[in-house]
Amino acid sequence: MNIDAWVWWLIGAAGLGIGLVITAMPELGMLAVGAVAAAVVGGLGGDAVMQVVVFAVVSVALTAVVRPIAARHRSQRPQLATGVEALKGKQAVVLERVDGSGGRIKLAGEVWSARALNSELAYEVGQEVDVVDIEGATAIVL
Repeated sequence: MNIDAWVWWLIGAAGLGIGLVITAMPELGMLAVGAVAAAVVGGLGGDAVMQVVVFAVVSVALTAVVRPIAARHRSQRPQLATGVEALKGKQAVVLERVDGSGGRIKLAGEVWSARALNSELAYEVGQEVDVVDIEGATAIVL
């Protein structure tokens, strides 16, 4: 039994696709697409050298284009901040004098312990402050 080359390319693409699902390595998906492109060339009558060249060019091109896009998406912060991350940048009202050693603020409807970012500054009752960071259960304000 003589199997055409394009069938072998499709078998290889399927194997790479299975590897992609099992390992979650996107590079295997790019190689699978290259194998499908080589199968198309083989099915249209291209010789073995042309099939290998198409496989290599498509795989390398996809890797060169897709990997930087994926890396950029991976490094971006989530659009929706939740938890303490959502409190950073919010305004709060001073309930008890806040200085470098502590105090209390009302932040997002809750009472929080707070301390001033600059230990030389103090914020008085009723004053609005900006939350710049959260350290444990203490808001750092400015």
